[in-house]
Amino acid sequence: MTKFIIRRLIQTIPVLLGVTILVFSLMHLIPGDPAQIIAGESAPERQVEQIRERLGLNDPLHVQYGKFLGNIVTGDLGQSVRSSRPVADEIGTRFWVTVELAVYSTIVSVFLGLIAGIISAVRHYTVLDVVIMIVALFGLSMPNFWLGLMLIQYFSIGNWMPDWMSFMQMRASGWGDSWKQVVLPVITLGTAGAAIIARMTRSSMLEVIGQDYIRTARAKGVKERIVIYRHALKNALIPVVTVVGLEFGALLGGTVLTETIFAINGMGRLTIDAIRTRDFPVVQGTVLVISLLFVFVNLLVDISYRFLNKRIELD
Repeated sequence: MTKFIIRRLIQTIPVLLGVTILVFSLMHLIPGDPAQIIAGESAPERQVEQIRERLGLNDPLHVQYGKFLGNIVTGDLGQSVRSSRPVADEIGTRFWVTVELAVYSTIVSVFLGLIAGIISAVRHYTVLDVVIMIVALFGLSMPNFWLGLMLIQYFSIGNWMPDWMSFMQMRASGWGDSWKQVVLPVITLGTAGAAIIARMTRSSMLEVIGQDYIRTARAKGVKERIVIYRHALKNALIPVVTVVGLEFGALLGGTVLTETIFAINGMGRLTIDAIRTRDFPVVQGTVLVISLLFVFVNLLVDISYRFLNKRIELD
């Protein structure tokens, strides 16, 4: 197990280097001058040149990239071009908001998806199975931004809920005074994930239920509940866990639309604002942090395989 973890950590180094090179290159190919943005459109050329020199923008690209990597090793993500604050502080004020949103959405997705998938597999080829799969297909096909707008329309603007569930009053420091403000964004993000997990759970459960050891357990008189939840479900969870890990990683980096719709000051909005103002250090920092989290989640998913199935060897 230890060797596997060390090997996987080493394998992530080229991945992270590739991410930094790609983001660094793309951001410098986009037209625009950060120094001019900081100084203002009417600033004299001398002032713009001083800012450009202070930020190191006159250096060759490979020199700028080398400095960027060197600062990362020391834990310095640079300084925001827009606010002149350290990038780590900019990310720190938004990081946990996005993580909470992703965690809560994943919990909802897993809870609803597993229940729907198990019921659909146990009652396969029945009317209930067909209904669940149709609902799952609808949830999978429905755009998040449309669902978010509809939820706001009917449950917030439409006053279908009490006044204390005001979902459009997110504070910059977090969610606000009440956890109830998380409900609509979580539903918006968790719907598609629940649909994917439901379909994957059904498919995996149907494959496992047809195995010989399941028929043997039933022939021995084991209760159906124990057969389903102790024998079948545990062995069917491996592909489901993979999907959950990918969904969580996607939520960390894909909450931009949801955060914008619900006025949530998370990593997604921070990244969009940084791209609009050509704030290179913030864009690079947010992408790097999200990439690290995604790699870490995938590592946890791989390790979890060993606990779900003892026959899987990781070393």
